[in-house]
Amino acid sequence: MPKSLPVIDMSAPVCCAPVAAGPMSDDAALHVALRLKALADPARVKIMSMLFSSSAGEQNSGELATALGLTESTVSHHLTQLRRAGLVESDRRGMNVYHRPHRDALGALCAVLDPNCCT
Repeated sequence: MPKSLPVIDMSAPVCCAPVAAGPMSDDAALHVALRLKALADPARVKIMSMLFSSSAGEQNSGELATALGLTESTVSHHLTQLRRAGLVESDRRGMNVYHRPHRDALGALCAVLDPNCCT
């Protein structure tokens, strides 16, 4: 059985020295790994792609489910994992929940992996 990683607060963007800057602390490595783990699923990568490419800047769960050909409960599960990793922000409006990418968190993750990626 795979070893599960501990649950930590990941609501703020990852903030640590770039991976290439030298050996990371265990804590910093865990923060990066948990965010990457949330993205390590093709459906979640597709969800992130759809959220970034949305002309409205956001989409509701039903729209995502229809576009992906998945059930709303499956999409909800994936969005929960992305939200816990701090990569997606969500708002409830009436009967719908709208989701958008947390751009600062994704930018920070990119900068940790490669400090030259966003320049």
